[in-house]
This record gives sequence, structure tokens and C-alpha cells, in this order.
Amino acid sequence: MKPKIGDKIYDGAVGSAGFLCESFEYLTAKPGLTTKDAKTLQERTFYGKEKKSLAYVIAIMNMILHGIDAPNIIHTNTLTENLADIQEKDRVDVVMANPPFGGKERKEVQQNFPIRTGETAFLFLQHFIKMLKAGGRGGVVIKNTFLSNTDNASVSLRKLLLESCNLYTVLDCPGGTFQGAGVKTVVLFFEKGAPTRKIWYYQLDLGRNLGKTNPLNDDDLAEFVKLQKAFADSPKSWSVDAKTINKETFDLSVKHPNGGEEVKHRTPEKILDEIAALDAESAEVLASIKALL
Repeated sequence: MKPKIGDKIYDGAVGSAGFLCESFEYLTAKPGLTTKDAKTLQERTFYGKEKKSLAYVIAIMNMILHGIDAPNIIHTNTLTENLADIQEKDRVDVVMANPPFGGKERKEVQQNFPIRTGETAFLFLQHFIKMLKAGGRGGVVIKNTFLSNTDNASVSLRKLLLESCNLYTVLDCPGGTFQGAGVKTVVLFFEKGAPTRKIWYYQLDLGRNLGKTNPLNDDDLAEFVKLQKAFADSPKSWSVDAKTINKETFDLSVKHPNGGEEVKHRTPEKILDEIAALDAESAEVLASIKALL
């Protein structure tokens, strides 16, 4: 994403503000940081919105602990904002987000979007595209079924993404990369303002199971970062010309031209066990915060 000092960086599904905190650390580590730069980073760089009360409190605490004195985080449901009301002054340079999957929004909320669907992640993606300035960059986590779903909303949204943005990279992540997602995910990297011409895919295959005690780390992504600079082909990466994409379905499925291993889906029992573990973790966090009050 390579954010720069002076960029407005936004996450409309901010959660614990992980993306914003990491961006702050990345930018403050740059050599030659001036007093003016530091003021810009504190006051006019990081913006977020969060619907859930607990996550909102955690986001504020997390940003303060990372050194951002007065976080620009709003406690609100991002999706209640009508896309037609977003003006140029509201737009941002960078969007980094991991919106919630599988949620359902009310009909009155869906009225705020040209592509109407109850799937929250698809509404968020429309919001993020609208929020970007021309030339703005986006990095958005979304469930991998978005790439191939055949319902009208999914097809229309893929068409919107390909025609209004340059979708230059799709990072295919193994299960467990993002805790709580419950499904396999991909990360979409795109730039707004020009249509997609070529998509570079990278299939992240680590040879181990990811989870809370064995999370993704920087070394795991070293090859991806290296190869993406030149969008190089490799046993794990390849490019697809946008001209070859079906103009009726706009299917963007991750299909390695050299084949690949069959996807191994988790059992329902394993998924339920993970949900139970996440619920227990949430209760533990809430109890810790209550103890601090």
C-alpha cells in the first residue's frame, strides 16, 4: 500500500484499529520526520468508524497506546451513510480494511447503495470504492467466494470493481489467516480511477495451519512482497489479462494455470469449535476491560 505522510488513511470497519496502528508505526519509522510531519500524523492522517461498542473502545485504547493522542474514530454504523452524500472533501487516499463477513443489513440500510444486498462485506466494498479519491489505493480483505458467486449483487460488484478501479493484485490466503473470518479470504489490492487491465494472483501456501497460537508473520509474506514488485510469475503466482474475463459473470476465481492442490475444507465441528473459542476470548477481553473501569 505504501502510505505516505500527507495521505488520509481510512478504515470504515476499524475493529481494534490494527491497520491504522500498523500504518502509524510504518510512517513514524521513516527517517527525517519533521515536527510538521508528526503533527500531520497525529491530527490529519488516520480516520475510522466502528459500529460495535466494545470494538470502538478497544480501537481508541489501541491507538492511544501506539502514540496517537486523539484518535479520529467515530462510533457509528458506516453503512447507514448514503453513498450519494459522499463528497470530494470526504474522500481519502488510502483504504485498508477487513470488514465483517456474513452479516445482514436491514432493507432501509441497503437503500443507501446502488448494488443492494444484505451481505455487509459487499456493502462495505461499495463504500470503500466511493470513499477513495481518484488515484486512491485500497487493500480490502473479503471472503474468497466473492470472486465467483453467481448472484446478481456479486456479479454487479465485480463489474463495478473491474471497471472503476485497477484491481492489480489478488492475494489468496489460507484458512485461519484472519481470526474470526470463519471462511477462506482474499485480499484485494486496487487503485481507483482506471479500469483493470491485468490481475496478478498470488497463492499463499505456508505448509502449516494458521491460528491464534500460530499467526501469519512478516516472513510468511516476504516472497509475496518481493514478487509483487514486478508482478512476477512463479509456482505460486500468475497473471490474468482482463480481456479474458467473462463479461457476463466477471468470474475472478483463483485458478492456478499450473493446477494446484485440492482445497481442504474444515469440518463443521472444527468451525463450531473455533466459534466457541472466539466467543470465550471475547468474554475474557470484556471482563478485562470491566476490571479496569
